[in-house]
Amino acid sequence: MDPDVILVGEMRDLDTIQSAITAAETGHVVFGTLHTTGAQGTVDRIIDVFPTSQQDQIRTQLSTSIIGILSQALLPRKPRGLVAAYEMLVITPAIANLIREAKTYRINSAIQTGRKFGMQLLDDALFNLWKNGLCDEFECIVRGVNSGELKARIERAKKGLLDDEDEDDGEFDDA
Repeated sequence: MDPDVILVGEMRDLDTIQSAITAAETGHVVFGTLHTTGAQGTVDRIIDVFPTSQQDQIRTQLSTSIIGILSQALLPRKPRGLVAAYEMLVITPAIANLIREAKTYRINSAIQTGRKFGMQLLDDALFNLWKNGLCDEFECIVRGVNSGELKARIERAKKGLLDDEDEDDGEFDDA
């Protein structure tokens, strides 16, 4: 068989992750799932599954083969149902460089400045779900990556002290 697209149901172990990366490097489109919180956590998890001696090589391979990361959380929607909040990371040359240089701790700030590429932090999506009245404050805060900062942002918004980015009703507000 010679597939163009491969779906890896869950990348739990070294062999599965290594096979997915190899397939991506050989020109296949690979979709895979991991249980992580956020794009940065996904990149770190993939790298950390490898032995220390291979991590530099994997960083390089990831930086050239990964296209993007979509991280989602499902929340109860008012008055009923579910709604998705998502974080989107698009691999740009700058982000590929962060992965290669083991600076994944800077991915979240790169996402913040990458809105023009369609990027969005999970906490921004959660804030917008709350602001648009789609989800309860508690549900949003519990699922936040940086819950303390998200809670403070919601408190500022309740007082009418929105930041410029909070007032921006861009295309990603409905998560």
